[in-house]
Amino acid sequence: MSLPLQSIRVLDLTRALAGPFCTMCLADFGADVIKVESLPKGDMTRAWAPFDRGIAAYYLSINRNKRDLAVNFRDPRGLELLRRLAGDVDVVVENFKPGRADEMGLGCDELRTANPRLIYASITGFGRDGPYGEWPGFDQIAQGMSGVMSLTGYPDGDPTRAGVPFGDVGAGMWTAMGICAAVIQRHETGVGQRVETSLLATLVGMLCIQGQRYLSVGEVAGRIGNNHMVTYPYGTVEASDGQLNIAAATPKMWVKLCRVLDLEELIDHPDYIDNEHRMTNRDALRERLNQRFRTDSATAWTARLIDAGVPAGPVYAMDEVFADPQVIHQNMVEEVDHPELGRIKQLANPLRMDSFKGRTVRTPPPGLGEHSRDVLAEFGYAAAEIDGLIEAGVVGE
Repeated sequence: MSLPLQSIRVLDLTRALAGPFCTMCLADFGADVIKVESLPKGDMTRAWAPFDRGIAAYYLSINRNKRDLAVNFRDPRGLELLRRLAGDVDVVVENFKPGRADEMGLGCDELRTANPRLIYASITGFGRDGPYGEWPGFDQIAQGMSGVMSLTGYPDGDPTRAGVPFGDVGAGMWTAMGICAAVIQRHETGVGQRVETSLLATLVGMLCIQGQRYLSVGEVAGRIGNNHMVTYPYGTVEASDGQLNIAAATPKMWVKLCRVLDLEELIDHPDYIDNEHRMTNRDALRERLNQRFRTDSATAWTARLIDAGVPAGPVYAMDEVFADPQVIHQNMVEEVDHPELGRIKQLANPLRMDSFKGRTVRTPPPGLGEHSRDVLAEFGYAAAEIDGLIEAGVVGE
């Protein structure tokens, strides 16, 4: 069975994280993604530590399954080359500062005039227009302005960024979803369209219940650490060797939890008789629970709680994540041959579909200009013409 996006060709003009994550999603599902990097140094993430024998792990993390074309964006011939390629692809994705693509002759209106079937996707920091339209966008700034940081951390601590750049990753995922929707609609209309989001819009759109609490009842949510906002006990507790998460989210689970811990006297205790009382007396209850949880390991308690029907799980560090038998069973790490590094490990795509089984990492993140000759030849450039572009420094290999 063919891959879902096997017939789609993407010209990827993005760099850093949000855009490359978007195009990696498309590439995972079979799209022919041509990653265009600007000469002389390419994507900025190639210079970001840490390095695996001279190659940036950051770059390796978001560029699998793509081909690479290196172009001098400062040379008019390089920009003309990109316009020519854009006339024969299905999708263009860019994350330049608003207005920059238009200045280079790579804007949506110009490219879609020449190629009406083109789907043109943009990711910005704050949107193409509005009072912040020209501001540069970075994940942590968007986390702060979206309110996400105000919700993250402990009540007596500072607002805290999430440990994963959810603004960038989320914007990439939303854009990939929008591109797929536009591809489906193009089957009906025969024409492409603009698809766009921003880091700010992504995170505001993901505020979920915390955002709705304010919109519905005017509540400004604050930081509550590892506690759940509306139920207890639901959060972290302290085992003898570290923390684990528990989720006694229903009255029946509360009873089961007390029995596993040999704390039956708490079941009908007036301070903990229902969720409202448990929330009110959360600090005292947490200490009672932790006294018991500290008597054994997180793994041991997890097994007992799961057997009793109470959701639970240890809090892992990275080395523990990748040693976990369920992560291994789910094939969340795959290996691929890299021309310089040999056999390398990569995170796999987490989705599973009937048409998307087996290996999700098919080719390694490409070298700068690794596929320049092949790509230009496929778009009709003669060998002598390609040689001339390389010799002139317009194209790199």
